[in-house]
Amino acid sequence: MADKTRTVAVIGAGPAGLMAAEELARSGFAVTVYERMPSPARKFLMAGRGGLNLTHGEALETFLSRYGAARPWLAPIIEAFPPAALRAWCEGLGERTFVGSSGRVFPESFKASPLLRAWLRRLDGLGVRLLTRHRWHGWDETGRLLVETEGGERLTLAPDATLLALGGASWPRLGSDGGWTEILSARGVAIAPLLPANCGFEHRWSDHFAGRFAGMPLKRIALSFDGLRVMGEAVVTREGLEGGVVYALSGRLRDAIAAHGPQTVILDLRPDLSPSHLAARLARPRGKQSTASFLRKAGGLMPVAVNLLREVLGALPVEPEALAQAVKALPLTFTGPRPISRAISSAGGVRREALDDNLMLKALPGVFAAGEMLDWEAPTGGYLLQATFATGIAAAHGIRRWLGEASPPKASA
Repeated sequence: MADKTRTVAVIGAGPAGLMAAEELARSGFAVTVYERMPSPARKFLMAGRGGLNLTHGEALETFLSRYGAARPWLAPIIEAFPPAALRAWCEGLGERTFVGSSGRVFPESFKASPLLRAWLRRLDGLGVRLLTRHRWHGWDETGRLLVETEGGERLTLAPDATLLALGGASWPRLGSDGGWTEILSARGVAIAPLLPANCGFEHRWSDHFAGRFAGMPLKRIALSFDGLRVMGEAVVTREGLEGGVVYALSGRLRDAIAAHGPQTVILDLRPDLSPSHLAARLARPRGKQSTASFLRKAGGLMPVAVNLLREVLGALPVEPEALAQAVKALPLTFTGPRPISRAISSAGGVRREALDDNLMLKALPGVFAAGEMLDWEAPTGGYLLQATFATGIAAAHGIRRWLGEASPPKASA
């Protein structure tokens, strides 16, 4: 058990920061969490509005593959706190979990707020201090932390260790605006540019189509790009297209557009039917039916899908085989991702080579980092929160190891 005179400042009261605070408090450190927003974990609460997807129930090997290029260094961190451990932690807070039909794991309440309330009670019981409306501004010339209160008072702090858990740059109104990148870059920390991840993409619709169909879902479709095909749903927006199938391809699309300009994806509006089967259905006598009515009845296409065909192709093919081909392989060109402020998450952040094995910044001894501010990305489905929680615990263990060394220096710049 650590000496309570050892102090740790946690900057950011999101899942990574709060998880690290819990772990450090259990180890006996005096922990204070500083949060610039009026209340903690606002993005976490927002994630719970549609059902809090905590993690995923698939096999761990498959789970780890979702982290792409970051897998080699993230895998040991997640293996040390895997999905089963996260579910057990939730149940320890009185929130039982279940695996949905898609494999995604949710609390039985389906909400974030009951879990967060129980968590904050636990942290308070462990002696963790949570100071909201406190904004971190970096360090002064002596290496002390600079924190500003809502009233404008500047505090200078000298904790034994500091954990930065400031998030990425998506949904900045909820607290994570990416402003920390300039502070750390100025201190010699290597930062990969923050980019939108799990985001929508832009396509210029006609005013008529955007005005009539923005907000309409495209259900049971498939989207293909760069050899990868994803099935699911999407939503037409005024600016383009978003939704699960788009998010799943967003990293590849974003990078390809940055390197080569606009990219064309292939949209399959009836992935459940083969081209020949669909052509046979479209060869039925049309009678006096309108094209929209015929495609709805014979092709199983909703009005938004029929009008999407017209929007992209203009005049629709008359021959059943050509029309089936259009339904099965509709080309759609994306010009760029939506802004990072509208993305679900962000890519980029503190590069792995800027960290030691304790998740301590090599350029700033005694300063650690965790969560989405690290350079990794993952698809939706529970992978984002799992890695955020796991890196928070890993950083806490790193702090404990570092402070366990003989007379380590104070955290400094």
